[in-house]
Amino acid sequence: MITVTALHRSSLARFTGDANPYGGGDPYADYRTADFPFTRYADLADRRLGAGVIAANDEFFAHRENLLLPGRAEFDPERFGHKGKIMDGWETRRRRGASAAHPWPTADDHDWALIRLGAPGVIRGIVVDTAHFRGNHPQAVSVEGACVPGAPSPEELLGDDVKWTTLVPRTPVGGHAANGFEVGVEQRFTHLRLNQHPDGGIARLRVHGEVVPDPQWLEALGTFDVVALENGGRIEDASDLFYSPAANTIQPGRSRRMDDGWETRRRRDQGNDWIRYRLAARSRIRAVGIDTACLKGNSAGWASVSVRDGEDGDWTEILPRTRLQPDTDHRFVLPRAAVGTHARVDIFPDGGISRLRLFGSLTEDGAARLAARHQELGG
Repeated sequence: MITVTALHRSSLARFTGDANPYGGGDPYADYRTADFPFTRYADLADRRLGAGVIAANDEFFAHRENLLLPGRAEFDPERFGHKGKIMDGWETRRRRGASAAHPWPTADDHDWALIRLGAPGVIRGIVVDTAHFRGNHPQAVSVEGACVPGAPSPEELLGDDVKWTTLVPRTPVGGHAANGFEVGVEQRFTHLRLNQHPDGGIARLRVHGEVVPDPQWLEALGTFDVVALENGGRIEDASDLFYSPAANTIQPGRSRRMDDGWETRRRRDQGNDWIRYRLAARSRIRAVGIDTACLKGNSAGWASVSVRDGEDGDWTEILPRTRLQPDTDHRFVLPRAAVGTHARVDIFPDGGISRLRLFGSLTEDGAARLAARHQELGG
């Protein structure tokens, strides 16, 4: 049922063993973490994209859904319930052996959770975060991936006909730590199975990678947002990430809070800020949306949008520098369709926008390339 795949990994920080007991004060003061290079990719298990924890064999102490909550886990040392300490994560009961003569769990005993990715894609790295699980974290974890079309039930995913590929082999992890794993499997995945050996608690799961959309779905839509994360758009670079990530601008839906958009620090020079995007594929853009929702005293004053056709193409302005209003969804119909593979939004002089929408359709060659990559990745 499980296919083990050889993985290539660069040297990453590794944390093992228990953390020190909580001694008061800032609970993150002794948290063990590192900068993982793959976190520049989008989180395919983001709840905003529609990800969910659809099943788990045990969630006695803490609910499985906590794994995908946004933000870092919280810890309240005084919070207890009728089952014990309330933890912000997924925590299972302690496993026991078969008898008094053998009270310990076997080497194969483990707990599992099934995760539906919000956006199927190629996984570049995984973070298994055990924040606040200091002596009750798992001894080791493993992660498997599968590509199953549609909306399979947990029973269907656990069937013998589903092929699971090992993304993270059974690896020791540390408590109260961000345990990062690079993944080198060049395949498209829709679901994960997170295993903890033999039991314990995990606070958060982050699955970083590149979205690979279903080309048949995009073809059926016809006109869609060609820069949206869920459709395969992604951030390539940005001038400033001081307050919030640029990837917020291509998340689904409208922003509901100020920090759910992109906001830069205040400029004290004569420059401007910008984000550069790669589109889902080569596209023909017909309309532009720039939303400043929830940005009231700090929205950008003006914005322009440009596109580039190919890696070395010249930038062509498709929306000239235009005045923006705070907390407003701006819509612009282009006088003629613009063809490109990349886009750039420039804001003047600084501030923020919450969303960028580029509505259009794939060109014939763009659709063909997307379909070929989807097939190559096993989609």
